[in-house]
Amino acid sequence: MNFNAKYEETKKYFEEKLYSLIDNLSISDETLKTAMAYSVKAGGKRFRPVLMIETAKMLEVNIEDIMPFALAIELIHTYSLIHDDLPCMDNDDFRRGKPTSHKVFGEALAVLAGDALLNLAYETMLRGIGGIYKVNASRLLSRFAGYQGMIGGQATDVLSEGKALDEETLNYIHQNKTGKLITAAVLVASCVSGDKYINELRTYGENIGLLFQITDDILDALSTSNELGKTVGKDEKAKKLTFVTLYGIEKSKQMAQDCLNNAINAISDVDDNEFLIELAKYILDRKS
Repeated sequence: MNFNAKYEETKKYFEEKLYSLIDNLSISDETLKTAMAYSVKAGGKRFRPVLMIETAKMLEVNIEDIMPFALAIELIHTYSLIHDDLPCMDNDDFRRGKPTSHKVFGEALAVLAGDALLNLAYETMLRGIGGIYKVNASRLLSRFAGYQGMIGGQATDVLSEGKALDEETLNYIHQNKTGKLITAAVLVASCVSGDKYINELRTYGENIGLLFQITDDILDALSTSNELGKTVGKDEKAKKLTFVTLYGIEKSKQMAQDCLNNAINAISDVDDNEFLIELAKYILDRKS
């Protein structure tokens, strides 16, 4: 299997569906639609929907059954980035190499564009819902994106700024803020399949979620803004606790390798697991 070619093929297929969804929205205010489309079409790896789609394929789930959830998870991720970049949060001027939404449209419209994308995510996910498997998948994605997941982690992160933090708090923040939505990508696919390999995929998802955050912290410390397409070094300036500031570069790299090994071991007995294994390796080796 050519991993890079397969990843790009799935990403392209997904983006066609995503852009069609946005382009065909009927919105009375064109400025709001433009603001929504700006962030959706700003690029990105589409990591979460690709992971969800490929997990679904591995589990022999019909692609049309998983697509509403794949669209929803990317819309949720995009809205979270808009809000995360706001002056009241991380106050970032660039995202994916482009000015952030609030720098282009103003803070008020950026907030509203994020709100609109979040609501569109649930509308899209629920439009074709039917059967207990999809109901369970919807409930899981909603929970992992909310106060018991991504938002809960973000809240603790914001409330912890300037405070002395410990390892337990750092793990809680990143297991939720970053990890839960990544774990949701594989668990939603499992739910739709009737919970195939759900325990193995949960362990896999939790480990690649942590791996993703550790590599993010390492890249923030070692890369440039041009390489990442966003401002680097902000966590250090804000005196935020990260894996790098707590453990240093070398130990963080070893922790990342441990997460990779745990993820691969978790799905060692899962049929047709090659793409997921290569995806975990891709996270460790990524440059942006």
